[in-house]
Amino acid sequence: MVASLVLAGPVIFLQIWRFVAPGLYHHEKRVLLPFVAVSSLCFIGGALFGYFFVFPPAFRFLIGYSNAYLEAMPAVEEYFPLALRLFLAFGVIFELPVLMVFLGKIGMVDKAFLVKNRKYAVLIAFVVAAILTPTPDVVNQLLMAGPIVLLYECSIFAVAFFARRPFKGYPTGEEQTGEDS
Repeated sequence: MVASLVLAGPVIFLQIWRFVAPGLYHHEKRVLLPFVAVSSLCFIGGALFGYFFVFPPAFRFLIGYSNAYLEAMPAVEEYFPLALRLFLAFGVIFELPVLMVFLGKIGMVDKAFLVKNRKYAVLIAFVVAAILTPTPDVVNQLLMAGPIVLLYECSIFAVAFFARRPFKGYPTGEEQTGEDS
């Protein structure tokens, strides 16, 4: 079922785009297409990162319980949910810069806000890593929290570079407070 969703994904997204596109203005389409492309690449990159760098240590940790009296014999019912959970978690986590740029474009965050709240972001990264990692060991939690913190830092630069001007039609901070420039 998962493989069929992955293979059918482009067709599903094309159908969604064909449904949504007629209701969008030209400038909205121009903004939306790069977001879709970049977010797709980030999701795939996150899943690949989880597969190549995080999944092997997590699986070794689970297999590490075997000894002379106990032989690890993982079944597909245990292997597949672990792999799928890691792939989806890392795919979603790697969307952080795209989300932050979007929030910056609509005026909810800016570079100063992200820099000021960096310590809270690091704390949240470790809490999320503790919740999402399937194993209780520190190594796997660090393998998830580390990329979250690095992606947050990338988000600061991405917001500073790409979200300098908000989307047209969204009020800026000055317009919301009623100040004239």
